[in-house]
Amino acid sequence: MAAPLVAWGAQDIISVGPPLRQALEQSLCPVPVEPQARQRLEVFYAFLGHQPQWQAASRRDDLARQLEALVDDGLDPAEYLPVRSPDSASDTLQQACLELRISHAYLLALQHLSEGRLAHTGLDPFWRLEPKIDRQASLLSLAVRGLDDLPGAFDAARPDLPQYRALRDHYVRLRSQPLAEFEPLPSGPLLRPGRTDARTPLLRRSLHRAGYLPEPLAPSGSDPLRHDAELAAALARFQQQHGLKDDGILGPATLAELNIGPAQRRAQVRVNLERWRWLSGDMEANLLVVDIAGGRLLLYREGLLTWETRTQVGRADRPTPQLKSRIERLTLNPTWTVPPTILREDKLPEIRRDLGFLAQHQMTVLDHQGRRLNPASVDWSRPRGILLRQAAGPSNPLGKVALRFDNPFSVYLHDTPSQRLFAEAQRTFSSGCVRVEHALGLVDLLLVEGEHERVNRLLSGGRTQEYRLARPMPILMAYWTAEVDNEGRLRFRPDLYHRDAALQQALVERDPAPGQRNSAATARF
Repeated sequence: MAAPLVAWGAQDIISVGPPLRQALEQSLCPVPVEPQARQRLEVFYAFLGHQPQWQAASRRDDLARQLEALVDDGLDPAEYLPVRSPDSASDTLQQACLELRISHAYLLALQHLSEGRLAHTGLDPFWRLEPKIDRQASLLSLAVRGLDDLPGAFDAARPDLPQYRALRDHYVRLRSQPLAEFEPLPSGPLLRPGRTDARTPLLRRSLHRAGYLPEPLAPSGSDPLRHDAELAAALARFQQQHGLKDDGILGPATLAELNIGPAQRRAQVRVNLERWRWLSGDMEANLLVVDIAGGRLLLYREGLLTWETRTQVGRADRPTPQLKSRIERLTLNPTWTVPPTILREDKLPEIRRDLGFLAQHQMTVLDHQGRRLNPASVDWSRPRGILLRQAAGPSNPLGKVALRFDNPFSVYLHDTPSQRLFAEAQRTFSSGCVRVEHALGLVDLLLVEGEHERVNRLLSGGRTQEYRLARPMPILMAYWTAEVDNEGRLRFRPDLYHRDAALQQALVERDPAPGQRNSAATARF
């Protein structure tokens, strides 16, 4: 491995036991002012009897190499590597301060690598039924143990998730390659196979650079402007790898994905590495995962993917929330109480046009005490204190079952009569809840031995029934836009809720500009 680019100082750090403790307790060094960071240092050195740990240049160089390697995780080494220590830093206090600066960099890097560099809830709201487990104690223990094996410590802090490790490997490859030439495609009419368009040669070059076409030019003797079968097949492969309908047609959604250049794709992988660091503490061996951007549901047993199906999720203006909860009960043959937003924006305009809409859709008007009201007695121009409830049955939006879990958003998983929509590539049709294809198959997998017969009997009875599961199942609903599939291929999805740009910008804003890296490090330490 090459020597580190940034040294920690030419001199060895001398023994600074008592001054080190004094420097910590009396805040004699300009080490980080954040209470959490200072507390980490205090606990770290209390474990170590306030003895210096970075006296040997070899250990400091080892740490510098590990910090520089964080670039492969999408983290910026300049955030952790302090500037070269001044030659005059020879007295005991200065050496103590240098010791603390190095330890701060070490502890901060382990935390960022394990849990994420940016605040999750501030950028990408996420709700948990139970508070996130505080991993500070385990990280500090790892930091102490890892002093004699720094590569092992960093690898142990790195999320031990197949999704993260595979995505990191692709990021390393993307960073090692020069950025490919990029020519954005201009907008234009829908381009179907067999038609001609002035953009076709550029489309062919773009797909060739991306590896979907063997040659950048049309076959000899053919019309270079024609969207031929070979080009359509290559475009369909691109669409399939990017979460689009693989029909070989160049339309607005495909055009938008083609016009994401290689630099932005690399940044997209970096963004999703951060997302997986956020999620690393939420993954469990037995878990139901709703992949919001991918429109799918994954069931894990003992850490292995055992079942998968498609989902329909919330539209961009009514997004499905990110959360971690626990499925504890089922509603069999559910009725549907119309949520306030849907009542206001969707149902009221229909009712105002035709009061018969209620009877046509088997909807009952109730007050908040559950008493039935005469629809004709309600002022539909300004209705107050009412609920709409649709009876169970074939046309009920919840289908035959709803899977319930605590959350503040009133969302849940459910069956749906809108089965044809599962065939769409981008399945953003709901108002936030998650519609599940083969929902009864999922229920069957969540039941334990002895429950199936009773649940089937209740379902066939047609009455609305609440059923509590004997074995609750943790559920994670999360959003990511890049992943590696089972064949090791890097796949991208459309950013349905337009979240990537804000996260990418936050990562860039925290990166010191190239000409300011030393001053940034000085300010931190």
